[in-house]
Amino acid sequence: MNENKTMRIVSEDGSNEEVEVVFAFEFKDNKKEYVIYTKNERDDDNNITIYVSNVDRSSGEAKLLGVESEEEWNRIKDVLRELAKSE
Repeated sequence: MNENKTMRIVSEDGSNEEVEVVFAFEFKDNKKEYVIYTKNERDDDNNITIYVSNVDRSSGEAKLLGVESEEEWNRIKDVLRELAKSE
């Protein structure tokens, strides 16, 4: 049985939204944590849109931040490719 995990996010405008967590992971070398999630939106080709955020827990409360560098994106894309292979 596949149980979907959800989390609640707060947008910059203060609105709350529940999203479905696809996968969460951490790069051990730099201790950066990421979450891949979806709002179950579909694009023009009927693919589900996914979002990736860096999870910042430095304030004691988890905040989702954007991915900052090309190097980070390349590493995240490698993770996404591995996930796609295992599906």
